[in-house]
Amino acid sequence: MERIRRKDHEPPQVTAKLGWRYHHLGIPTHVSRPGEVHLPHLKIHVSGFSTSPFGIEWMRFDDDCPIPELVRTVPHVAFEVDDLDRELKECGLEVLCAPGAPSQGVRAAMVVHDGAPVELIEFSGKKRRI
Repeated sequence: MERIRRKDHEPPQVTAKLGWRYHHLGIPTHVSRPGEVHLPHLKIHVSGFSTSPFGIEWMRFDDDCPIPELVRTVPHVAFEVDDLDRELKECGLEVLCAPGAPSQGVRAAMVVHDGAPVELIEFSGKKRRI
C-alpha cells in the first residue's frame, strides 16, 4: 500500500480513496465481561459490539485459540469493504488470517500494517457500492 503523507484534517487514505468504511475496533482482554458471547468455532468470547455507540468489540481468547498472537494481543481496526478478495489483492499487505467466515453472511481477513492487525470484512447480500 502506497504511503501518502496526509494533513491533520484529512481522512485516512483507505476511507478517502479506497472507500473502506469503519466497522469496529477490536480490543483484546483477559477479563470476562458482562454479556460476552462465546464463539466456540473461533475459541473466542466477544462483547460490546452490539451495544457500543463507537463500535468497540472486546475479545477474550480461549487458551487454545488458533488466532495469531498479534490479534490476541494488539487492538485492531476493522473496515467493511465491498469485495474482500479484490481489496486483499490490491492492498499489497501481508495477510495474517486468510479469508474465512466468522458468521453466516460474513467473510473476513486480517492483514498487517506497520505491525498492527487490520481486519477487512465483506457482508454478502448487501448492495455493493459502484
